[in-house]
Amino acid sequence: MTFSHWRRPLTWLLAWVLVAGAGSGWLAHARLLALEDAFTVDARIVHRLLSQRAVQHDAVMAMLPLLQPPAEGHGAKTAMPLPRLPAAYPQIVEIRRRLPGSIWPADWPQSRRTALDAAEARSLQSGHAELAQADLPAGKVWLVLAGRSTAHALLLDLQATVPWDEWPMDAATSPVRVQLQYQGQAFDVQAGRRLEYGWHYSFHKLLASQSQPFDVVLERDVGWSELPWTAMLVWAAASAAALAALRALLRQRVAARRAEELLRLGQVARLNQLGELAAGMAHELNQPLTALLASTQAAQRLLGEDGSDEEPDLDTARHAMSQAVAQARRASAVVGRLRRVVERPDLSGQVQTLALAAAVHDALHLLEPELRRRDIAVHLDAPADLPAVRAEPVALQQIIHNLVMNALQAMEQTDAGQRRLLLLTLSLMRPPSARILLSVRDTGPGVSSEARGHLFTPFYTTRPEGLGLGLSLSESLAQAMGGDLSLAPPGEEPGAEFHLQLPLAQQP
Repeated sequence: MTFSHWRRPLTWLLAWVLVAGAGSGWLAHARLLALEDAFTVDARIVHRLLSQRAVQHDAVMAMLPLLQPPAEGHGAKTAMPLPRLPAAYPQIVEIRRRLPGSIWPADWPQSRRTALDAAEARSLQSGHAELAQADLPAGKVWLVLAGRSTAHALLLDLQATVPWDEWPMDAATSPVRVQLQYQGQAFDVQAGRRLEYGWHYSFHKLLASQSQPFDVVLERDVGWSELPWTAMLVWAAASAAALAALRALLRQRVAARRAEELLRLGQVARLNQLGELAAGMAHELNQPLTALLASTQAAQRLLGEDGSDEEPDLDTARHAMSQAVAQARRASAVVGRLRRVVERPDLSGQVQTLALAAAVHDALHLLEPELRRRDIAVHLDAPADLPAVRAEPVALQQIIHNLVMNALQAMEQTDAGQRRLLLLTLSLMRPPSARILLSVRDTGPGVSSEARGHLFTPFYTTRPEGLGLGLSLSESLAQAMGGDLSLAPPGEEPGAEFHLQLPLAQQP
């Protein structure tokens, strides 16, 4: 099969791929947008919850000087531990209070005591709690608030800081990663899931607390498995069914139009064939009628000039011969009128400017089912810049239809793989007038030398079921349009080749 046989199914397949791809892409895009919106909402909730806890810590720090008056424990040399707050603050692991003249515990690492002293100095300047030391991988954070006479240090457990009862996600199964980041350190609030391929969403925002400048970072990886494959498959199946129904409907409409066009072309062909038949009958009948007329007139003259002794009934003979002459003339006139009624009309005044390639395409479209049924490969060579011709549309279509049908019938005895219909159009710039040539060639057995001389003779046919009027009619139609139809000389390859020449619309 040639590419032309597959072009239309491939076009429908490409249309389905585009429709299914566009719909599936839209469904996937909508799903990704929904996942991104859900991620953004959860990220804002997480940021708000953690910010509320951070602000709560600042409030607790501001409340500590009021709960523990400065005079209590005066004279201590080191910062003293204070009782833990009630169970409402499980994230507060330890509270230390340093009175004037005392120091932070000596058994603490020097880095911690240095960090708390520096934070206390910053707190004196800012007037609010300051972050002293942050060990995010361990989940521990020290805050310091410096007062006029005392300083308070508070140790927080970040894991206990998370309000899990209000958390918008299931920490064990959620794919979202949540971290608190600070100066290159990170505390994993929620492990989430990491993917190498897919779509990535991220959220970054600082906590709403001056003492805890942690960056809340949320990340979400969306994999291919999270796309709406079921909906996409349903859409692909629905689009395939819709396109199949549309194709079936269009094929029905095309088949109906093709049948109507073939019926119209068949009616015109039958009418033209009837004209050819009437013309042939008139030609065949005119000869005996003419002979009858001549013989009757001669007999009439002989009767009038006979020199025999018997006296003929000249009046009766003359009357009878006159009647015979009248009837013969009447029969001839009847046949002539019949011929004028049914014979093919003159096409000289009905020609139009036409594109020959378009007429060939139309004829091939009408015969497409026959071409496909007979498994015939069609090769059409029609230059795009081919000049227009002058022809009558229906007559031209009938000629091409007859030539192609003759080619199809000629290839019935040819092997299926060898059946090829070759059509070629080209310009013939030859004096005295330029013409356009349409060549129709088949790969059948060809035309015998005996049949070549009678091929365009009315009623001559090589097929038992044929009438022998197709080529004769086509030749008459071509000549009526100022063109010519002929059989090309035999070539080296098998098959028959017919040449249809038509005048150009504008002669150079």
